[in-house]
Amino acid sequence: MTATAVYAAGGVVWRLVDGKLRVLLVSREQYRDLSLPKGKVDPGEMLAETAVREIHEETGIRTSLGIPVGVATYHLPSGRKKIVHYWAAHATDEAIRASEFLPNKEISALTWLSPKKAIAQVSYPADVEILEEFLKFVNDGVLETFPIIALRHAKALPRDSWAGIDSGRPLTARGARQAESIVGALRAFGIRRIVSSDARRCLDTVAPLAASLGIKVTSTAELSQDAWEAGTADPRSVISKRVRSRKAAVLCSHRPVMPDVLNEIAMTTGTVAGSYIGAAAALDLAGFSVAHISATNPGSGIIAIETHVPKG
Repeated sequence: MTATAVYAAGGVVWRLVDGKLRVLLVSREQYRDLSLPKGKVDPGEMLAETAVREIHEETGIRTSLGIPVGVATYHLPSGRKKIVHYWAAHATDEAIRASEFLPNKEISALTWLSPKKAIAQVSYPADVEILEEFLKFVNDGVLETFPIIALRHAKALPRDSWAGIDSGRPLTARGARQAESIVGALRAFGIRRIVSSDARRCLDTVAPLAASLGIKVTSTAELSQDAWEAGTADPRSVISKRVRSRKAAVLCSHRPVMPDVLNEIAMTTGTVAGSYIGAAAALDLAGFSVAHISATNPGSGIIAIETHVPKG
């Protein structure tokens, strides 16, 4: 991130009403405008975490993020550049019923419109561009998606500082902080399953996420570095099960295993191979790549892929 820029995140919140697509716009009292819900990044937040928090704060609706639908860049009256990342975000009927939104000093009203009407009524060209990008995915038959997230473990003790077996290496203090720092961003994608290498450094990395969600971690040697070095790793069996389930999942593994994990996600979903797969596998410690897959046709290839880098 550029220090002088202002970063923000938000979403194209959507729902189906009698089979018809509607998107949500917010009326902001201070600016007398109609726009997509969004807001500035709080200290320590990752962008995906900001998006779901701001959507909830402005609309009362708790959502999970779908595909990324664009980045709006413009200049504020102060001259500073503002960079806003947007995702599609499905508002389920249950989430809408649970919303406790009331008109307030910031948001005076919520308006559900067809995408075309929303494009005609939003106040800013940047919002028009984001809505048009969202509509491209809709017109391509992509609306409902689920993510499979490839996560590299956080910083662990070096091999030369550890007397035990390699798979027993724990996280360093920095690694523990990294594991905590990515919880909000991972939760933003609606995680329902966590699968991890059986190495301690991987299990320790996903432990804070599992505790936050209240779900158990499935531990497997199929994603381990030991099995990879021995030539017995089988990420395909893990990934094919996750694709068939069509549920949001995190797969935590190791740097040398990541190319195999991303390639298997691509192969299992019928994705055309490309350099972007290798780029998505080149993860920093505690970094993760999100592969978005069609929930109605998982074999149609990865719809979008994005990579997130932890702070610190």
